Amino acid sequence: MLDRSARLRQLSEVDQDLIHLVQDPRFGRWLEQLTATGGCAHPIHFTGSTTTRDAATGEVLHHYDTRDEPGERLLIRCRNRRQTVCAPCSRLHAGDTFHLVRAGLVGGKTITSDVRTRPRLFITLTAPGFGPVHHATTDRRRCRPRRNAGQCEHGRSLGCPAIHDLADPLNGQPLCPDCYDYPAHVLWHANAGRLWKAFTDNLYNHLAARTGRTRTGLRRSLRISYAKVAEYQKRAAVHVHAVVRLDGAHGTDAPPPAWATADVLSSVVRTAAAAVRLRTPYSSAVGEHELRWGTQLDARPLRAFGDHEGLADDAVAAYVAKYVTKGATDTAAGLDYRIASPDDIAAAPVSVHVRTLIRACWHLGGLPELEPLRLRAWAHTLGYRGHILTKSRAYSTTYTALRAERADHERGGTQLDDTDAITEAHWRYVGSGHTPGAALLAAGVAEDLSRNREIAREETERELHERRGGLTCPV
Repeated sequence: MLDRSARLRQLSEVDQDLIHLVQDPRFGRWLEQLTATGGCAHPIHFTGSTTTRDAATGEVLHHYDTRDEPGERLLIRCRNRRQTVCAPCSRLHAGDTFHLVRAGLVGGKTITSDVRTRPRLFITLTAPGFGPVHHATTDRRRCRPRRNAGQCEHGRSLGCPAIHDLADPLNGQPLCPDCYDYPAHVLWHANAGRLWKAFTDNLYNHLAARTGRTRTGLRRSLRISYAKVAEYQKRAAVHVHAVVRLDGAHGTDAPPPAWATADVLSSVVRTAAAAVRLRTPYSSAVGEHELRWGTQLDARPLRAFGDHEGLADDAVAAYVAKYVTKGATDTAAGLDYRIASPDDIAAAPVSVHVRTLIRACWHLGGLPELEPLRLRAWAHTLGYRGHILTKSRAYSTTYTALRAERADHERGGTQLDDTDAITEAHWRYVGSGHTPGAALLAAGVAEDLSRNREIAREETERELHERRGGLTCPV
């Protein structure tokens, strides 16, 4: 007969870890921490303490120390937006994004409901072409039908008679990789922020020219507010979706002038985008590139309150919220982790096209004249820098405010801050992630919470249906 320790050694690593966890006297408290993180897949571990004292008397009002916690550490959410990295945190981030974008469309979260009557557009700006690529169409048309297509200088056909479906791996791949301008693609990504800034500046300039006002005078009467999200196309080039709103000079507190309509904004959006022309710094290796927006541009009005034309506010907010949780696995463009060496590029599970873009980032990032672009640091995103979602200051609320509101709600509205109190905090990062057994339990917690939310949603819908007398509410 095997003794207990020998039998344990025959178990898998996960089972051994589970037994070790549940036999810990503080397992219940550890499970509470795990539940508080929503079953986060990669929690951050901190150790330390917080002490709150009365400023006048020095009396300790509150004290917390991780020495009383399992493993002497506190787990907090990783807050990763990518669903492929941490599903529980990405769901929370998507919810915050939905409310952030929606507040700028219909009000709420300290934003006046008058914003729903302002001129608003949902626009899409695309990248220019860097070379012909294969593409699919919804009506099953041929990719690039040409009777006498001819060949490029590398001996490849300039046409493609095939019909690609959406799952075809050829979608977005260049017809000729040797003809494709990979440096231009990467440099466009690296300067996408400059392009957006030039576009918004042009909006003011073109609005002033169209209405016969000076640029200074226009800015004294009107403000352009926006929230935008970057999305990778099949060709691995970013395009930008944005909600653009016209406000009075002081933001959401006042409406814009009567002449500032959605039609005026729509026409100016097109001319402002077409007029953007920037240049990259000259490089002896790649020369100088012109930066501009692509010719494909879409601008659609958002539905005003009580109106039935245009895109619905909630639909736009839900679309943006859904996209910000997508990782590289979902978009097939780039990686969810940084590149540390050329060996990482060779081993990356990406298409040949994306791998070539990453290599172009790495190569260009080594040029001294392009060092400010930090292309090697952003090689995993194909040179695109910054957050997936950004907004103007006056558009709506902030992620910080939404998280603070949620924390206050979870505390039951109890205010922990006191103007007459002094808080001393001493915290230190000590690690992240889960052990094999803890990862399995965290996944179970996340699944249970997801199921509970679904049951609660179905129950709420059932109660609403009963209150309406069993009648379906008209759209």
